[in-house]
Amino acid sequence: MPFGISHLSIVPVRSEPSDSSEMVTQLLYGDHFRILESRKKWSHIRIAYDNYQGWIDNKQYQAISKEAYKALESDDPIYSADMVEFVSDSDNHLYPIPMGSALNGLAILDHSHDGAIIYGKQPKERLVETALLFLNSPYLWGGKTPFGIDCSGFTQMVYKINGYHLLRDASEQAGQGEVLSFIEETEPGDLAFFDNGEGEIIHVGIILKNHHIIHAHGKVRIDRLDQTGIHNKEKRKHTHKLRVIKKII
Repeated sequence: MPFGISHLSIVPVRSEPSDSSEMVTQLLYGDHFRILESRKKWSHIRIAYDNYQGWIDNKQYQAISKEAYKALESDDPIYSADMVEFVSDSDNHLYPIPMGSALNGLAILDHSHDGAIIYGKQPKERLVETALLFLNSPYLWGGKTPFGIDCSGFTQMVYKINGYHLLRDASEQAGQGEVLSFIEETEPGDLAFFDNGEGEIIHVGIILKNHHIIHAHGKVRIDRLDQTGIHNKEKRKHTHKLRVIKKII
């Protein structure tokens, strides 16, 4: 079938059909997708949430019908709200799921869940509360969970859990929202983007109050933010050069 859903907690999505290939993002439990190409061991997919493409192992997803895919597309999303929760199958086997896992496919997977949930658009101040739950999570290229996350995966997941849509990469997210000219115009929850020497957007973080920012750099951490960029207190220097500030909500 040309459609699938992740029935496991975390599934690596790779740039090429190989276990040694770079992980570019992850499927979390309940994420659904369209299969663009199927090979003996690998499938090339496009994730429904953000249209991101990559390769997954054929052993790590469950095929679903076109009707089921359309139903998932039409439903308002429901997500798990705690750091780690569990779903159980018909044999009472437990599957751990990370925060932000989609629960709309429970019936399709014949799974049950009785943990905390979150759905709908939350107040903007909830973005900071959610972001702080990821504090000290280790940096992982392509990661999207409290056990390993990259900068844009962090911002995407924080917004996603609270009912707002961000694309996957920092450069894509920088094209969303309204530009703000000065840090003084920002509110907690707005996004700051940073570029490299070639002018490419390579980093993003969530603005906090009092000129601070929470972002994934080595780990999810809080640093000072000024018109130059991010200032790391331990290193006593700026680590990222500010490019643009965006209001998404």
